[in-house]
Amino acid sequence: MGKVAFVYPGQGTQYVGMGKELYEKNKRAKELFDKIFNSLDIDLKKVMFEGPEDLLKRTDYTQPAIVSLSLVLTELLKEKGIEPDYVAGHSVGEFAAFGGANYLSIEDAVKLVAARGRIMREVAEKVNGSMAAVLGMDAEKIKEVLKSVDGVVEAVNFNEPNQTVIAGSKEAVEKACVVLKEAGAKRAIPLAVSGPFHSSLMKEAGEQLKEEAQKYTFNIGKVKIVANTTAELLESDSEVKDEIYRQSFGPVKWVDTINKLKSLGVIKIYEIGAGKVLSGLIKKIDKEIVFTQVKTHQVKILKLKNTEYNE
Repeated sequence: MGKVAFVYPGQGTQYVGMGKELYEKNKRAKELFDKIFNSLDIDLKKVMFEGPEDLLKRTDYTQPAIVSLSLVLTELLKEKGIEPDYVAGHSVGEFAAFGGANYLSIEDAVKLVAARGRIMREVAEKVNGSMAAVLGMDAEKIKEVLKSVDGVVEAVNFNEPNQTVIAGSKEAVEKACVVLKEAGAKRAIPLAVSGPFHSSLMKEAGEQLKEEAQKYTFNIGKVKIVANTTAELLESDSEVKDEIYRQSFGPVKWVDTINKLKSLGVIKIYEIGAGKVLSGLIKKIDKEIVFTQVKTHQVKILKLKNTEYNE
């Protein structure tokens, strides 16, 4: 029988009002959200539901907001009998995966990612970095072209065969965009982000996160996570902690992650959270995998049995 995976989106999917309707109309969702909100020392509820947008876009709010919503939806799905065999998350979505796979409780997963958001914001403010999406060029060619650019600029997110994100110092990323287009890339689009996430410039964040992760014990059960940086299964507490350390300045191997899930027998994927970014990427990686989006406005999730709901 084919396997099922849950996947979780990363930054960029947030919007003011995310989860508000679910909170107001679903009693169980309200209980779960309140448990999360009460465990944090920031007013995440107000920022998620009311804004302001500028604050929600700040990475120390964005990250726990995205993970909170994904994990509330996950718990509702599980309570209706839909369980994953494997889970994976894109960038910050990997922290939702820790809760989705029951490596951590949902409150601890959000507390950990809130610390990650705070740490990454502090480190990003120290380095003058940026990111850009490169379209229409093979990842290996991108890496080759980047060798000719002075300064720190690296291929960091391998999203789908024709879309790779680069990150590094602002000046080097700007130069790289010009050079990549000259070398044949269709487009090189600067991203509206606050730092060079997943690049070596963020290593200090990894060092701090390594210490933060020591406060938690990860309980590895039958549901396993496919890691961002290696596209291999995380099967021990020490492997998870090493992934948390490396992921902040290491790559998101999303193409390899989806291929790994398929090799493990996954035939159906649920994208759980705001937006439908991952479904779009998955289509371009493997057309055979069936996917379902479980999104924020799906108050009807209460009616789910072992059937899918897509809107």
